Amino acid sequence: MNKIERSLLTFASMLLGFLFIILLKAQGIVGIEAALAEKTAMPSLMETEQENQLLSGENEKLQLEITKYAEGQSSTKLAIEQLRDAKMKAGTIEVSGPGLRITLDDSKREAVGEENPMLFLIHEQYIRGIFNALWIGGAEAIAINGQRVTTNTEVFCSGSYIKINGTRQMPPYVIDAIGDESDLSVALDLQLTWILLGDLQKQNGITRKPDALSTVVIPAGSLREYYFAEPVNEGT
Repeated sequence: MNKIERSLLTFASMLLGFLFIILLKAQGIVGIEAALAEKTAMPSLMETEQENQLLSGENEKLQLEITKYAEGQSSTKLAIEQLRDAKMKAGTIEVSGPGLRITLDDSKREAVGEENPMLFLIHEQYIRGIFNALWIGGAEAIAINGQRVTTNTEVFCSGSYIKINGTRQMPPYVIDAIGDESDLSVALDLQLTWILLGDLQKQNGITRKPDALSTVVIPAGSLREYYFAEPVNEGT
């Protein structure tokens, strides 16, 4: 190998060595950058994980609140339904439905001779008898002259008028009842009071008029005030 060839070989070796050193430095820089990038990314990943855990906890709290709200709504709805049912049973809410309307009125004819004038009038016992017949016939609500008939309703004669629910009522007496019209009519036909009123209608001209109605409206009654009675606690 001559001198020129040796010089070229030496130069090529030096050039290769120089390039190799540059390559190593470049790889080192890339590795360092990758390590730094990984080191920098770790806190971000940890922060993201913490945020996810926090959101998960908030979501569980929200779901719990939603469940409580739904349960509260359900309890409120049940309480409203129970209150409405209690009002229905107590007769303190207006109701409507099919049923009967019965009109009773004194005779327009006066008693003559030895006729008993009391047999020309509608008396409180007639009204009570009709109430009983209607209840037996399955009436779900009854009213007379706009007065709701409840367990506290009184019906008694007070001279020229009949007192009902503390009010003075004069004829004609209009009795409304909600229920099966057929059952109510059968119960009335079996009631002695109703039969008697039928005879008085023929003989003395009083009014005893039943009408079947597709819709009867019964007004709400009022609650009784309690001053002495108190509920008894269970278990005492």
